[in-house]
Amino acid sequence: MRAAVLNAFGETLHVEDVADPVIGTGEVVVDVVAAPVLSYTAEVMSGARGYLLPTPVVPGAGAIGRVRRVGPDATRLQVGDWVLCDPTVRSRDGGVTPDITLQGASARGAGGQLLQRYHRNGSFAEQMRLPTENAAPIGDIEPDEAGRWCAATTLLVAYGGLLAMEFRAGETLLVSGATGNFGSATVALALGMGARCVVAPGRNTRVLGDLRQRFGERLVPVVLTGDRAADTAAMQAAAPAGIDAVQDFLPPSAEAGVARAAIMTLRQGGRAVLMGGVGMMGGEELSLPYPWIMRNLITVRGQWMYDTAAIPGLIGLIRAGLVNLDHWAVSGFPLEQANEAVAHAAANAGPFRQTVLLP
Repeated sequence: MRAAVLNAFGETLHVEDVADPVIGTGEVVVDVVAAPVLSYTAEVMSGARGYLLPTPVVPGAGAIGRVRRVGPDATRLQVGDWVLCDPTVRSRDGGVTPDITLQGASARGAGGQLLQRYHRNGSFAEQMRLPTENAAPIGDIEPDEAGRWCAATTLLVAYGGLLAMEFRAGETLLVSGATGNFGSATVALALGMGARCVVAPGRNTRVLGDLRQRFGERLVPVVLTGDRAADTAAMQAAAPAGIDAVQDFLPPSAEAGVARAAIMTLRQGGRAVLMGGVGMMGGEELSLPYPWIMRNLITVRGQWMYDTAAIPGLIGLIRAGLVNLDHWAVSGFPLEQANEAVAHAAANAGPFRQTVLLP
């Protein structure tokens, strides 16, 4: 089969012939129809992100495809089924704290790297092997819909945070980082799940205006000024009632004070889920005030990726029309143009934009 291979950090991808994947018990092989290209793929390939990814490797996190072969223990998946290829691979012997690797992207800790030795190559290829439980059926689609369905890989991360905070219909959510890729996906999800209101702070007035145009009056934009106290007050004033929950997707380049200002909008008993990259490039700590957290019964938790139970729920929201994939503008590239796709993804990052490889 053909695959785009990263032979060493700092190099470009080389599209070449590699051996077809061979499966055993507990695995499937999927024909990749569309594979999302993350906006920061070039940073991963250069080594700038410092991701734990041994080379040579076929990169690519997640895909939409059709089952080509199933292992001897598969009971429901059938050849030809359309599936979402979940890149979050968990060790089967990890109990309540499984080791995790993001297939074709990175690994978490020493245990994740052990897992990565086997579940290594990702989706920038004509075929990929993955654990049976990571091939989630999505029902029949037309082949030209596969690229748009790749948005589900972004939506899954956002949905994982909303499930972690136990977000409920009728609540008001503030999305910190709403003008980014994951933040805007959170906006679409929360409104689809019945949010009373979503407060969307940011500095990019063009993107904030676009969000308002897409989602109507339940989306309330707030232009940030950099004055933390004033920004917190403005966000609180924008909500029709108290802010029940905050989901943070700010990037590594963001200052901790921006995240803190958003979190401190919470009403008594509010919840905050942190999923972004604040602090990963150094700088100020988040430093939330202990008395405020304690006296106001605030819950703050981190969430990395999502539980597997999130996948059928998200597919249900999409199939019900509560989350509309037509929001995403898709740019597709053939596998032979993998490097062009990586460059395009970097130059066209932002909400509701999806670059995909089409092997």
